[in-house]
Amino acid sequence: MPLPASPIFTIHALFSKKKKKKKSQKIDSLEGGLLVCFVMEQDLVETEKRRKREINIDPSLKWSQWQLLDSILPTGGFAHSFGLEAAIQARLVSGPDDLQTFVIHLLENTGSLLLPFVYSATMNPTLDNWQKLDRILDATLSNEVGRKASVSQGSSLMRVAASVFTELPSLKSMRDVCIGSGVVSFHHAPVFGMICGLLGMDSGTSQRAYIFMTMRDVISAATRLNLVGPLGAAVLQHRVAYVAESMVKKWMDRSVEDACQTAPLLDTIQGCHTYLFSRLFCS
Repeated sequence: MPLPASPIFTIHALFSKKKKKKKSQKIDSLEGGLLVCFVMEQDLVETEKRRKREINIDPSLKWSQWQLLDSILPTGGFAHSFGLEAAIQARLVSGPDDLQTFVIHLLENTGSLLLPFVYSATMNPTLDNWQKLDRILDATLSNEVGRKASVSQGSSLMRVAASVFTELPSLKSMRDVCIGSGVVSFHHAPVFGMICGLLGMDSGTSQRAYIFMTMRDVISAATRLNLVGPLGAAVLQHRVAYVAESMVKKWMDRSVEDACQTAPLLDTIQGCHTYLFSRLFCS
């Protein structure tokens, strides 16, 4: 029959276990600290690389890059709801949860269909390439409402950019050559990408900027349609930002041959916008 454990040995065993546990916790804490330091060091390396790449960019162009994303630039983006108004009247969107789903699908569709044109125009912001991309996109868009909205926003952006960004005289000359000639339709995505390229913006930033502008404009439309309040809109935009980043990474740096529709239902709903009895937005 085994003898009962001595209280002294029991206390000693418990103390040893606690000591081992504390030692293990210290090791885990040390490893976690080393991991954090390693990640921070990697971030600093990437930041330094990015800083060195940006040294060659004219500092004055940075202000123009920020102004391009500013909502005060009168490009007409807030006149469009990207089919949200039609979706509300069709009872496809009826509350904040439906709105979040709509925005996510819209960003996915924008990434798959339009980011390739933004990327190609940013990497090669020349007149010939812009005209080629514009013709391809005009043939790709099957939704008449969406096509007219793209042309309206693109022509407004080109007109405003040619007048505002005087440090880029090529914008005005390209607009003067193409306006009234029927060679280009001034679709928004190629125009935006071309301007980003001329302003020295890298392709990743230009593609993220395009997704951000789409997200900003559709959530602003939801606010004016009384679907969500201003504070709720800000919370929704911050929440969807993580999804937007995953969309950008998924569809980033693709050629125009890879452009496709991922949400045909939203495209169909937007096409019904002209049949609405009362409308607040143009699309």
